[in-house]
Amino acid sequence: MAVEVESGGVAPTATAVGRAGADGAPQLGPWKLAAFAAPCIPVAAMMMPVTIYLPDYYTRDLGLSWLAIGFAFSAVRLFDLWLDPALGFMIDKTNTRFGRFRPWLVAGLPMAVLAIWMLFMAGPGITGLQILGWLILGFLGQSMASMAHVAWAARVAPDYKGRSRVFGWWQAFTVIGMLLALSMPILASRLFGLDHGAGVKAIGWFVVLTLPVSIAIALLVMREPPSPPNHNPPHWRQYLPLLKRPSVVRVLLADIAIGTGPVLAGTLFFTYFFAIRGYDRSDAGALLLIYFVSALLAAPLWSWLANRMSKHKALMIACIAYAAAQGGVLIVPDGLVWGIAVMALAGIPFTAGSILLRAMMADIGDEERLASGVDRSGLLFGLLSGSVKIGSATAVAGAGILLTTAGFDATLGPKNEGDALMMLQITFTLVPAAFGLLGAWIIAGHKLDAQAHADIRFRLAARDREHEPKSLI
Repeated sequence: MAVEVESGGVAPTATAVGRAGADGAPQLGPWKLAAFAAPCIPVAAMMMPVTIYLPDYYTRDLGLSWLAIGFAFSAVRLFDLWLDPALGFMIDKTNTRFGRFRPWLVAGLPMAVLAIWMLFMAGPGITGLQILGWLILGFLGQSMASMAHVAWAARVAPDYKGRSRVFGWWQAFTVIGMLLALSMPILASRLFGLDHGAGVKAIGWFVVLTLPVSIAIALLVMREPPSPPNHNPPHWRQYLPLLKRPSVVRVLLADIAIGTGPVLAGTLFFTYFFAIRGYDRSDAGALLLIYFVSALLAAPLWSWLANRMSKHKALMIACIAYAAAQGGVLIVPDGLVWGIAVMALAGIPFTAGSILLRAMMADIGDEERLASGVDRSGLLFGLLSGSVKIGSATAVAGAGILLTTAGFDATLGPKNEGDALMMLQITFTLVPAAFGLLGAWIIAGHKLDAQAHADIRFRLAARDREHEPKSLI
């Protein structure tokens, strides 16, 4: 039986009880949220350099071609497309004494640690196929741990506003991890006189040492809430209808559009600032550090704005702001002051997509459980995790093909031909800006706001009470 949920009128009783049951859920303290979000720091320090530092490092320092890098990084994302939904299905089926989500968080740890060591400690002679193999193992471990962690986060805060808060902490710690990763090559160069390769390896050491510790902290501090009852048994055939649900499709398409632009810009960041602006990697890294500091400071803004006007409207504002800032890079004059200003502005909307799309998908999980009687949060987050990788695969492969076709050579930098440099500028600025505007247009029709979600939570609570076992007197 399908249940259609609109954002329109909600019965007064539903609203009142919804506030008492859902919005009145106990607030988690900042220390507990910080401990729970701790694994986001090493995971971000692991994932961000994979798309920003490693392609540049492999091409300029280890001598691999952009075509080989594009193949390896795109192929692993395509591998992830089927991996994440499959993991989501298995997480939904998991039922152990240790919990539903925690076993997957622990199982992904050794895979991620081994793969990160091999990727960041790579030396001359590594091939594109070897990089692909270690990327597959790393993304497998990362997907297992991250998907379990994000689905667990959706259970920690069941209400509309609480989810924005939890995922706000999640994204803030993610940005902290990015900042730490970005600072290491800069510190290695400016404080210790080491080369860029030593800074990249320092990131690998940081992840290998902190990932096990942070996961242990999260497991010890945060209790995993009991999973809600399934009133129908889960089965893989039930999952195809999810892709027909308008709210799910809209969030997935928005995630693809919103995620593609930053991945494309991140992949070409050091290449652009070296070839077009004449910055060395240390100076460009400092600008990137400003970008993520701005993103970290702005993270609470998007949670606050989402609770003031709704999540999807806040996300639309962020998408338009991102498009304006990224496109503006093309016309900003040279100079350090201008560079700092544009990077600070461009960083403000960075966290909005990760915070708000995850919170929106958690709300859709409640909508789906009301309609089907099955908790499919694992699969929904698997689909969300897989959707952004479509954009990532397209971005890296597209960048490699466009630059290779235009005759761009990463080792030549500003000495490339004019057409090749123009292609680099367009690919770095206007293409990501267009994806930002596309994301704003897609998410504009989202209907599941705070009032509609309160009604869903009210009806779920009523149905769950009906299925509670009656005590015998």
